[in-house]
Amino acid sequence: VQLQASGGGLVQAGGSLRLSCAASGRTISNYHMGWFRQAPGKEREFVSAISRNGGSTDYGDSVKGRFTISRDIAKNTVYLQMNRLKPEDTGVYYCAADRNIVTSPRFVDYWGQGTQVTVSS
Repeated sequence: VQLQASGGGLVQAGGSLRLSCAASGRTISNYHMGWFRQAPGKEREFVSAISRNGGSTDYGDSVKGRFTISRDIAKNTVYLQMNRLKPEDTGVYYCAADRNIVTSPRFVDYWGQGTQVTVSS
């Protein structure tokens, strides 16, 4: 599966952005899908995931209650709605797909190219 992330940009603290991850080659219902982010000088961090059947979601502690992951099977796309953004949310956001575990970057098989999110204070 190939993943194409988009939707990043520059936003003020408190604002919102919606990231998209368009998949091609295989349907996303074959994979657990997720989002990670990486700030300069830091390790890649788990942000959110949605299960293969769409029945369960998971979030990193720092984004719970502010971010929402969803998917559109017809468009073969996963979304990350980010609300009440904070400067510490700044980083490159990567979408990910894996048949098994997508909550740790160590186990992800497929990565998108990343999209930059910058939150100004």
